[in-house]
Amino acid sequence: MKVAIVGTSGAVGQEFLRVLEERNFPMDELVLFGSSRSAGRKYTFRGKELTVKELKHNDDFKDIDIAFTSAGAGTSKEFADTITKYGAVMIDNSSAFRMDEDVPLVVPEVNAEDAKKRPRGIIANPNCTTIQMVVALKALENLSHIKRIHVSTYQAASGAGAAAMDELVTQYKQISAGEDVTVSKFAYQLAYNLIPQVDVFTENGYTKEEMKMYHETQKIMHSDVQVSATCVRVPALRAHSESIWAETERPLSVEEVREAFANAPGVEVIDNPAEKQYPMPLFLSGKDPVHVGRIRKDLANPNGITFWCVSDQIKKGAALNAVQIAEYLISEGDVK
Repeated sequence: MKVAIVGTSGAVGQEFLRVLEERNFPMDELVLFGSSRSAGRKYTFRGKELTVKELKHNDDFKDIDIAFTSAGAGTSKEFADTITKYGAVMIDNSSAFRMDEDVPLVVPEVNAEDAKKRPRGIIANPNCTTIQMVVALKALENLSHIKRIHVSTYQAASGAGAAAMDELVTQYKQISAGEDVTVSKFAYQLAYNLIPQVDVFTENGYTKEEMKMYHETQKIMHSDVQVSATCVRVPALRAHSESIWAETERPLSVEEVREAFANAPGVEVIDNPAEKQYPMPLFLSGKDPVHVGRIRKDLANPNGITFWCVSDQIKKGAALNAVQIAEYLISEGDVK
């Protein structure tokens, strides 16, 4: 088994290295690729020093079985044919192919089998906010079909990459020192602030991030569910939070919902309000599961359930989900 990471030097690329090592991913060789700027950098994996190769249109992927790509949509589109030419499975973390009909969009806890139908050799990793939401919602869907979802996200700086995380830390230091605040990764200062915009606005007044949650949820869950989202950037460093309202076809009790969450793959329940126990990004960064809490009936809708959801955006929202897809394919004997 020969594996490649494309975009090794980025935040998600670095997380791929950690996740593959943590999970003792079954492979014989790991090859790292990056831009001309990143080529030559060295990273340690399983006690060995690996050097990043420059990504080029050549035969470097001839013996690669699985390629994890996280170098941006433009790079994924440009190099997809080069990566998949000799049969490598490309598991792509960008937005390049997510809504293409001939590319499966996969969250293993929800629709793992879709990964087997990949005519172009490409599997798309969904948007981070969508991933954590559908992992939790699958438990509800198994009880009663979900008709509508309203969600507000509280997205950490990590969603905009390592440089954005660094900028948030720098902003707090600059404010404490009475210095001018550096603002480059976001439209406004994020420290001590909230920004009700993630990605660019579309014609209907929703941002692209909000519309991703609408379209991707339907595709992953094979559902006609309607999703209305408001995505907000918050001054947390890492791990996204979501407040979710779900309307199901029949009324669900809090007890059966809590039990469904407790038994759901990839979900961990932290729900003890009396002891002030609920999911928080400060304490859940670096963790694998999607965490849910504040589970309660929706007072405005008899068929509604509302809950709070937190998951590490770089881990389950990106690298871990992709690695779990690969693990599923290997378990099914579905890799060249």
